[in-house]
Amino acid sequence: MFGTPERSLEQAYQAALSIKSIEDRYFHGGKVTVSTANDAQIPTSVQADFEKHLSILKQQMKEFNTSSSTQGNLGQDHLMRLFFTEGTLTKYTLEPQASALVPFSNNLPANTSFQLPTPPIQVIEVKQAIAPEKTRSRQLHRKNSRNSAPENAEPQVKAGVLPRSLERTINKIKNELDPNAEAEVVKSFRRSQKKTVVAIRLLALLILIPLITQQVSKLYLVQPIVDRVRNEAVTPVFLNSEMKEEALKELQTFEEELKLERLMGAAPALTSEAIEEKVKDKAAEISQEFRHRSNNAVSNVFADIIAVLSFALVLVWRRKDIMMLKSFMDNIVTGLSDSAKAFSIILITDIFVGFHSPHGWEVLLEGLSSHLGIAANRGLIFLFIATVPVILATIFKYWVFRSLSRMSPSTVATLKEMND
Repeated sequence: MFGTPERSLEQAYQAALSIKSIEDRYFHGGKVTVSTANDAQIPTSVQADFEKHLSILKQQMKEFNTSSSTQGNLGQDHLMRLFFTEGTLTKYTLEPQASALVPFSNNLPANTSFQLPTPPIQVIEVKQAIAPEKTRSRQLHRKNSRNSAPENAEPQVKAGVLPRSLERTINKIKNELDPNAEAEVVKSFRRSQKKTVVAIRLLALLILIPLITQQVSKLYLVQPIVDRVRNEAVTPVFLNSEMKEEALKELQTFEEELKLERLMGAAPALTSEAIEEKVKDKAAEISQEFRHRSNNAVSNVFADIIAVLSFALVLVWRRKDIMMLKSFMDNIVTGLSDSAKAFSIILITDIFVGFHSPHGWEVLLEGLSSHLGIAANRGLIFLFIATVPVILATIFKYWVFRSLSRMSPSTVATLKEMND
């Protein structure tokens, strides 16, 4: 029914990283609180994203705890992730008076058996080992703002009254016996389903609307205006020298074919005047064809501008759904195994910055030039190929070194093995 412990731990770890990102971006590295979440400067989608990541974190840790017998076989990387994940989960489960999204009342019933532990539990955050330089300044800022904690105090993990495995088992039983558990699962599923529909709809709009706008505006708005203006005015037939060379080559080929047919006896003998008349008719036909191609290239320029504007309007119109689309894409990437992630990275990088990528860039740039009616400059194309893929490769290597090695060390290890 459940996935492997490593898969559950990986998904819980990614959810914990997302929560940590929300804390760093909107709450200055502190815990998400109700008073801060209601700030007008914070997007309304932050609370929904936080609820989603916290729900994923709790669910995946439950699935991981059901297979606790295999935790002894985990490697050092998995233990560090487990430590960081449990630290993040502890912040939102052991302090109900400062809970993130549901305000708790301090006036608890007198006969309740729920009590917070008297000594506050200090959690060692693995983020210090993950990004020491980035988090040291935040910790110093937090230490100065908390006068109650001594400056030289080192974080410690204090053992609870009951063993950790027994507490997990008790919590698992309590969650399974909770009468509202099924309703919460259904509610969470419907919320996730709604976000998925919104994300897919936005992705479809971002792809289809610019394409449809480009075609419709070109056929019914731009091209009729361009044809009328260029036909009425004295405009050149060819937009660039490449078109002229192509037309000249086509006309020479036609004239040579006429001579070949006459010499082979496949066509009746023609006088020089008749041959010149046929060549003149062919030249008029070629002129009309290249005038249409020139008009089409000019129309493409204006239609592409309109398509870019429509793309920007969709982003502005549905800007509230961009966070949902980002979360949807993150979930897809997170759900991939380490081997699938490494395979996708190698495939994309080999296409754009690999050994055979210059040929692909050359075809793309020549096609773009023909689409816009611009003469393909071989020198500029070769300069582009010599610089842009190198810059992209450098950025990719830096991203692997700085970000991917922190988010998924196992993916980096798999990527190195596949490259070797």
